[in-house]
Amino acid sequence: MSEKLNTGSHDLPITDALAAFMETGWADTRDTGLEALSVAPWTAKRRAALAARFPGERLVIPSGSLKARSNDSDYRFRTHSAFAYLTGDTEPDDVLVIEPSGEAVLYLRPRSPRAGSQEFYRDRRYGEFWVGRRPDLDEAQQLYRIECAHIGRLSLDGPARVLRGVDASVDAAVERGRGDAELETFLSEMRLLKDEWEVAELQFAVDATSRGFEDVVRAVPEALGQVRGERYLEGVFGLRARLEGNAVGYDSIVASGAHANVLHWIRNDGRLSSRDLLLLDAGIETDSLYTADITRTLPLSGRFSPVQRQVYELVYEAQSAAIETLRPGARFRDFHLAAMRVICEGLHAWGVLKDSPSSLMESGLYRRYTVCSSGHMLGLDVHDCAKARAESYLDGVLEEGQVLTVEPGLYLQSDDLTLPEEFRGIGVRIEDDLVITSDGARLMSAGLPRHPDEVEGWMAALLSS
Repeated sequence: MSEKLNTGSHDLPITDALAAFMETGWADTRDTGLEALSVAPWTAKRRAALAARFPGERLVIPSGSLKARSNDSDYRFRTHSAFAYLTGDTEPDDVLVIEPSGEAVLYLRPRSPRAGSQEFYRDRRYGEFWVGRRPDLDEAQQLYRIECAHIGRLSLDGPARVLRGVDASVDAAVERGRGDAELETFLSEMRLLKDEWEVAELQFAVDATSRGFEDVVRAVPEALGQVRGERYLEGVFGLRARLEGNAVGYDSIVASGAHANVLHWIRNDGRLSSRDLLLLDAGIETDSLYTADITRTLPLSGRFSPVQRQVYELVYEAQSAAIETLRPGARFRDFHLAAMRVICEGLHAWGVLKDSPSSLMESGLYRRYTVCSSGHMLGLDVHDCAKARAESYLDGVLEEGQVLTVEPGLYLQSDDLTLPEEFRGIGVRIEDDLVITSDGARLMSAGLPRHPDEVEGWMAALLSS
């Protein structure tokens, strides 16, 4: 049997004797008693809803392919969120096809046999001895509760809607159609409302993230003595993420001092000082790929200075005002506007901006000090449902079952001469995860304190334990 193997240039030749020897003497390790993934009943409902939206059409959703990090080393694979949402499968190079009849077939690369194949011990990219075991077709069907077929049987002839930009080989095999963008949009909008299973996964992610934040606080004394204290704390959180989940849901932001004013600071190469605040924006991704997204701004000394507390309290008040707006029927943008109104009132009261808060809301001058929006949908992606239409998301209204973040901040740059000198270099963000309920919203991350007094007490208890 001839096969194309991903072998390295330094591989030693395989003799006929060795090839024959490698085919024999293996125990049967097939698992005939696998239970279905807990998500399987939910993925079936999601596939049915997708088929009903595009009746009589062929839909092609790939999982994605491996990407080289350097030379022959790949990044750890992370499947496309839409594919995971519809299948529960997290393997590379798989393809979900929903036929015009509504029947769904998962085409995958099953575990290679030990007889008639050298892949299992020679292929550096897919071989079982190199990267671990994949399920065979029967095992995959038991896990995912969907008809499974070998990827080699996949034919992409004829018209189809394709989720593009995920797998180049699939893109090349199917002529681009005008309906592809509509499929991508619907796949994003499907995820705006979370089902019970998803909310439970997100709650686990939030709870695990809370434990990771506790780990970080306990590690602060040791990190203060490190040349790259930010990276020390990043590593501490990353350990929790790998122990309890798949990984971090996004690159952790561990920003001390003025680094907090860089919204996506992920270099994390700074030294820590007990005089500064630490902005920690991090989330653990579950094995099912749902992520939390939480931010706390902590005094590295354990207590806020008067100026740090002044800035922190304004952000806290802005976040509290935003959370109060959350309920079904409220506009998505309402919570951001509520937070910004409080920010404008504070900047005016401090004398930083002279115009009235109402004028500042119109002119947008306050955005010099808080340049981004105050939250987003959360789920399989940290910025979930990003391809949804504006009228369904940003310009839409909140509905029961949506999960989102609320994260106002103030970013007072070190070189900003419009600010009193004592404010310069301080950055504060507070971010929490909430699920919309029938009459308001539930704070999923309530296990982490928000009020400055509570933050100080929480840190003191952790550092003394």
